[in-house]
This record gives sequence, C-alpha cells and structure tokens, in this order.
Amino acid sequence: MNLPAAILHLPPLVWPVAFLVLTVLFLLALLLVWRRGGQLSRLRQLLSESQHQQARLQGEREPLQRQLLQERQQLDEARQLLQQRGEQLAVLQTRLDEQQRENRENRQLLVQAQEQLRQQLRNLAQDILDEKGRQFEQRHSASLQTLLSPLREQLQEFRRTIETVHTDEVRERVSLKQQLEQLHQQSQRLNDEAGQLARALKGDNRQQGSWGELVLERLLEQSGLRQGSEYELQSSLRDADQRLQRPDVVVHLPEGRDLVIDSKVSLVAFERYCNAADATSREQSLREHVAAVRQHIGGLAAKDYSALPGLRSLDFVLLFLPIEAALIAALQADPALFDLAFQRRVAVVGPTTLLASLRTIEHLWRYERQNQNAQAIASRAGAIHDKLRGFVAEMEKIGVQIAALDQSYQSAMGRLCLGKGNLISQAQRFVDLGVKVAKPLPPAILERAELEPAEIEPEAGH
Repeated sequence: MNLPAAILHLPPLVWPVAFLVLTVLFLLALLLVWRRGGQLSRLRQLLSESQHQQARLQGEREPLQRQLLQERQQLDEARQLLQQRGEQLAVLQTRLDEQQRENRENRQLLVQAQEQLRQQLRNLAQDILDEKGRQFEQRHSASLQTLLSPLREQLQEFRRTIETVHTDEVRERVSLKQQLEQLHQQSQRLNDEAGQLARALKGDNRQQGSWGELVLERLLEQSGLRQGSEYELQSSLRDADQRLQRPDVVVHLPEGRDLVIDSKVSLVAFERYCNAADATSREQSLREHVAAVRQHIGGLAAKDYSALPGLRSLDFVLLFLPIEAALIAALQADPALFDLAFQRRVAVVGPTTLLASLRTIEHLWRYERQNQNAQAIASRAGAIHDKLRGFVAEMEKIGVQIAALDQSYQSAMGRLCLGKGNLISQAQRFVDLGVKVAKPLPPAILERAELEPAEIEPEAGH
C-alpha cells in the first residue's frame, strides 16, 4: 500500500496533520537535495583546482628532473675523471715500484758479482802468493813490487768505481723519494701561482705563451733532466716543405726516441668562467673554454711533429696546460676531450701529470746510466782478469826460472861444500897449514861443508 492510500484510510480528523507532516517531509527532502547539489558543485570546483595544481606541479617537475639528471651526469663524469686520475697514478706508482725493485735486484746482483770477483781475486792472489811468494819476496822483492804496482792501482781504481756506483745509487734513491714527496707541494704552488698570474696575463696572448713556456721549463728543471743532454728547448726543425717548426721542448728518451711537448695557455674564457656572476654566463664561458682547448688540440695535431726529418718522435705529442684547474674544468665539461685528443695522437697533461711523467723519464735515464756503468765495470773486470792472467803466466815463468836458479844454486853449493875434495875443505886445509888470511870463512859454510880429516898435518922433523 502506498502512502496516499494509507492516508485515506486514516480518520478524517487526522488528515490535516498527515498532510502537514508530508509537506514538512517534502520540504526537508528538497532542502537535502539542494544542500547536496551545493556540496557537489564545491567538490567539482575543488577537483578542478586540484587538477590545475597537479598540471602546474607536473610542469615544474620536468625541469627539476632534467636538472637532477644533468647534475647526476656531471657527478658521474667527475667520478670517472677521478677514477682515471687514480688509475694513472696507480700505473705510475706501479712503474716506479717496478723500477725500484729492478734497481734493488740489479744492485744485489752487482754486489754479489763484486763480492765474488773480490773473493776470486783474493783466492787467486793468495794461492799464487802462498806458492811463490816466499822465495820470490826474499830474492826479488823489487821486481815483484814493480809487477804488482799496476795491478794494485787497477784494483784500487776498480774498488773506487764500485764504491762510487753504490754511493750514487743510494743518494739517487734518497733524492727520488724526497722529490716525490715534494711533487704535490710543487704542483699546488704552481696552481696557486697560475691563479695569481691569470689576471695579469689575461688578454695578452704573447705573455700567456711566454708564461706557459716558463712554467714548462721550471718543471723540466725540477724533474732532474739535463738541458742539452736529455731535452732541448725551442729546437729549429724543417718539415718536408722546408717550413720552420719550433716545438717548445723535445725530450730525448733511451734507445734514441723523442717526446715532443708543446705548451698552450688559454686564460680569457677560463677567467670569465671563474668570475661569472650567474649560471648562464658561467656555462657560456665554460663552453668557450672547452672550445679553446679543442682548438689547441687540433692545432697541435696539425703540426704533425712525428713526421719531421731528424726527429724520432713517439706516436703522440704532449699538450701541456700549465693551469691544472683549467684542464680539470674542461675535462669535466667535455669528457670526450680525452678521446678526441687520443684520436689526434695528442695527450693533454697538466703540471702534476707532466712532472710525474718527466720524473719517470729521468728515472729511465738514470737506470740507463747505471746499466752503462755496470757494462763499464764488467769491461774493466774483464781487462783486470786479462791482466791477472798475464801476471799469472809471468809468475809461472818466474817460478820456473827460480826453480832453475835454485837447482843451479844447489849444484854450485854441492861443488863448493859437498863431496871429497870440495873447495871449502881444500881452502880450510890451507888455513890449517898456516896460510894467513884476512878473514875466515863464514861459520855456516864451514858447518855445511864436509870437512875431511886433517891429512896434511905438519910431520915431525919437517
């Protein structure tokens, strides 16, 4: 039964009340519907605002994500660069350790060879002196001194040479350790000086080039290499077209190879990058700085120093940037610079890397000189051995002569003192017969002589 039909079944007196209640309920229902419609409108408005805000946040999020991605890439590049620096340092340290180990082994071998040679010389000399020395010293001391004097002088010179080599080795190892400890301090000082000179040299390319060459010369002096021997400055060379080429430095390597170093300075863009007031100017200056480094790489590769007649250059040349911070900034901004330079057969180095490389080359030269000294010592030892062999041969001849002289001496003494009718016995008989002599014969001769019984005693009556 529906509600109107139910009302009709009510008593007539109740109908007004029922209609009033229905009216109130209807009004309440209308009010409820109206309020829900207002809430729905507000909810729709809030939803629209939320969607606009979400779109705005989405628009702001994308640049932030790109910036975060870029910063992460820069961080990864910096980590890769740091890892490369660490690997380079590890390689140099490994080479240094290997050179030190080889030097220690060579020094031990040299000391062992010296000791063995000394022992052999002592044993050989002792054997010779024990066998021949006593008689030879008694009868021919002056001749022996004359023979031994040249050999003694050569042995003393050989000993001085060995001691000098050993002393130089110890001193050079101590000096190498001290120089390695000073490497970081010198590099930091060069960077500080470079920063101070950047403002003074800004804009003057001639002064920049002169300053870069000066820094390069100082590094060469600190490396221990000798100008005119291990490296040359501003060598004048001509290519196949007779064009004059003047590389800043030509470093000579063992086995007749050469290493070309060219100094390049680019301060203008890097100075603007360091002093930029905003990120836009900083990025623009950094791009210009990277472009300048790329231009230096291309210019140095175009010179093709390895093709110059009379220059046995390696397959690559060194591009020296005297400001370490400028090199690091360029590599961080463009990690492809290493690959570009490698493809163009150019190695880009800063003060720290260059000084470590020059110290390694100096160590190679030192090792080469030590090998030459060892060869000279070996040659001198061979000469001494040949002299000693000749000396032994002469000593054997002298021994044979001494033996022959001793045999002749014993034969003569036998005739003088031994046997019936020996000369001493006959001479003593004259003394016994009363012959006057100025001085008697030595008692030792008389004791050795076989004196015959006095057969010529004065007879009675004579």
